[in-house]
Amino acid sequence: MTLTVRKKIFVSMGLLVLIIGGAHAVTKQAYMESLFDQFRKEEINASYLNALPGEQIEILKTYVSGKMQKFWLGNWVFFIATGLIFSLWISGVLTIPLRKLVTAIERVAQGDLDVNVPVQSKDEYGKVIQTFNDMTLRLREAEDARRRLVADVAHELRTPLSIMQLKLENAQQTGQFIPPEMLLRLHDEVIRLGLLVEDLHVLSLAEAGRLALDCKPLDLSAKLEQVVDDVKMEAEENGLEIRFYSNTRSVTVIADARRITQVFINLLTNAIRYTPEGGVISVVMEDRALDRNAVYTCVSVIDTGIGIPSEELPHLFDRFYRVEKARSRHTGGTGLGLSIAHHLVRAHGGFIQVMSEPDQGTTFTVYLPLGK
Repeated sequence: MTLTVRKKIFVSMGLLVLIIGGAHAVTKQAYMESLFDQFRKEEINASYLNALPGEQIEILKTYVSGKMQKFWLGNWVFFIATGLIFSLWISGVLTIPLRKLVTAIERVAQGDLDVNVPVQSKDEYGKVIQTFNDMTLRLREAEDARRRLVADVAHELRTPLSIMQLKLENAQQTGQFIPPEMLLRLHDEVIRLGLLVEDLHVLSLAEAGRLALDCKPLDLSAKLEQVVDDVKMEAEENGLEIRFYSNTRSVTVIADARRITQVFINLLTNAIRYTPEGGVISVVMEDRALDRNAVYTCVSVIDTGIGIPSEELPHLFDRFYRVEKARSRHTGGTGLGLSIAHHLVRAHGGFIQVMSEPDQGTTFTVYLPLGK
């Protein structure tokens, strides 16, 4: 049974009352016995024995009351001192976790996030400490993510900026007419920088839950046919066959058509990029899929590409993450597409799953809630 702090205080005070009450009863009994022995030695003499019974009782009462006043005074001093010492000890014991927590909070306030307070109880203090440890863990993860993001953004921006700077410096040094081909390459780098900034903006809004969605009833099967048709030319240029399958004619979801298009464009672009010539990319839609007691429509993007090692799968939706074989910026993109797709699907109340094996292809499955 787990004792709360309130119960611990109640038990401690009950124990204190029991100790003081028991000590009082024992000391009073012992003192009364010694008092009567002392009375017999000091007061029982010839004058006491010759006094009337009423006078004897008054002598006994006067003697006992005088002695008991000192006893009560001493007892009160003892009990108050005992209670204060016991209360001080109990309060110290009960506030040890709180003092440790305050020390840890002060360290966090000074910027030290590598703080972990041991959880030694399951009461309110234990729950607060566990929550504090979880909070510092989230803060460390957020700080690590921030540092990685700054480093990744700097790394991604450095290459196109360096190319642009080098070409412009060469043009300035030669003093010759700048050919249109050079301006075109510079324009390509500017476009890539603009796309990177736009992707980062969308991703930051989606992660913060502040991405505005224009959700309306959407015929998902028709939208998927359109998306497949849009990327078919790129797939054919890479020697790939792309197909769309559906077990139903029409599936309606409540979604932002532009954002959902962005999700499947990102997934299909990845599939085209990492599928060798002669491969097949399939888009398969199921109208009803049950998961976690909810009903979803399920869309799978299946390729026969190079696949992904199992140890890489948990990181696929991280920002700027590229599988080792796809580290090249020219073939691997910026590493934001899957992260954006993941957060856009979550913003619609759905989720993405991925299955893959090296050289066996990859399957990304998007689950979207069915429209009512």
